[in-house]
Amino acid sequence: MNACELYLITPPTLDPIQFKPLLIEALEAGPIAALQLRLKNVSDDEIRKAIDILQPVVQDRNVAFILNDRPDLAKEYGCDGAHVGMDDAPIELARSQLGNDLQLGVSCYDSRDMAMKAGEKGADYIAFGAFFPTISKDTDVRAPIELLSWWSEMMELPVVAIGGITAENCKPLVKAGADFLSVIGAVWRHPDGPAKGVQNMLRAIIEAEEEKQ
Repeated sequence: MNACELYLITPPTLDPIQFKPLLIEALEAGPIAALQLRLKNVSDDEIRKAIDILQPVVQDRNVAFILNDRPDLAKEYGCDGAHVGMDDAPIELARSQLGNDLQLGVSCYDSRDMAMKAGEKGADYIAFGAFFPTISKDTDVRAPIELLSWWSEMMELPVVAIGGITAENCKPLVKAGADFLSVIGAVWRHPDGPAKGVQNMLRAIIEAEEEKQ
């Protein structure tokens, strides 16, 4: 059983030049599996600019660079994969745009049926959530923690937990079988900076893994 890992998501709005040093600080604070660039309500040119500036920072540190919503741009710019949700590209289209070598993640909210279908259609990982209240995304979905236990016992496909996750509340998710914890505010809005946010999350994950054994 692999240990749970940290999966960072960028704030929904950012200036890539100003964000770059914060990203470096976070990535150098401890082991991180992936960074998802998730920009909302911006032009393609703004997404391209952010990829150009931030992708080398991420990939040079052997961290996967995942692009939200846009499998076409992920393929074009050499990202490591794309992540799509219910209102984004259909899974079959996303898979065909990415080809077989790039990672495809799919948000499945609180739906077992959606998660099963995502796996059948070629997802490399699925995400459940939100597990806790979050200000990073408008959502009324509240996924039960038991969903992680059910999935990890039934399926081989990795599962990501997302939504309001902090160092203080993440332990039940790790114990329930989450392969990755996806965080935004716990790192980027940490009062002592993103490095401290990453370190606190990693410490909480390690403690939960030890309690699980």
